[in-house]
Amino acid sequence: MNRSQRFLLGKAARTVIVLALALLCALPLWYVLINSFKSSIDMITNPMGLPKHWVFSNFGDAFSDGTMLRSFANTIILTVAGVFLQVLIGSMAAFGIVYKRSTFTKIVGGVLMVAFSIPLQATLLPQFKMAAAVGLVNSLLGLVVLYTGSSVFCYFLIVGYMSSLPSELFEAAKIDGAGAGRIYVRIVLPLIKPILTTVVVFQTMSTWNDFLLPSVFLSSTDKQTVVLQVYNAVQKFSTNWPLFMTITVITLIPVFIFFFFCQKWIVSGLVAGSVKG
Repeated sequence: MNRSQRFLLGKAARTVIVLALALLCALPLWYVLINSFKSSIDMITNPMGLPKHWVFSNFGDAFSDGTMLRSFANTIILTVAGVFLQVLIGSMAAFGIVYKRSTFTKIVGGVLMVAFSIPLQATLLPQFKMAAAVGLVNSLLGLVVLYTGSSVFCYFLIVGYMSSLPSELFEAAKIDGAGAGRIYVRIVLPLIKPILTTVVVFQTMSTWNDFLLPSVFLSSTDKQTVVLQVYNAVQKFSTNWPLFMTITVITLIPVFIFFFFCQKWIVSGLVAGSVKG
């Protein structure tokens, strides 16, 4: 077997392995999707096959009482407001660190690194106590405020990209009389648009799919998110599993569409950052 044959054989083997892994990862999605169109009996007797009778009423039942629509509205509000503040605070913090390079900014960067390393679960109880003290428990506003804690993740993604910008840009802008705010808005933000887009996509998916914070800080039914509706679909003594699968599919559809149209910006943002660095 010559070199070219070995290369083709290795490429074919890698392709088969990747396809097998992709199919394996797709099985849970197939299971959820296909069972959302079945009756309970059909799901039990034929869990992985196509429905014997397609049941589309499950989707109507999911929206019948208006709870899902209200949960969608709550989730959209939390995601838009939370991601906007996360990216704004994270980018401003990164700009401050890069714009004013000093011992103080290095100390601040170290503090942010320590804060980033602390798991959310370790600070959940203190956060709840502080939120309760100021009346932000069971409040969409309170949850948006809590989501701003993820700004530190945005900061770490943005600061590396922003550090690659030539310092001559800042110096030239200062000579022209531009202040820090104008440099940030007019010069820095347009130049870091690729990494900003990447951060927005990451944080949108993370906030939309978040279960921990809404389950702890939201108790009213009219303020719950779509992910909590999936959790609520599982009842203690009996569960309508096709309806559960349907609610899961409804929850996943916006994330899937969003990721499908934004994945090219994720790749371009990360690649551009690595090339500039």
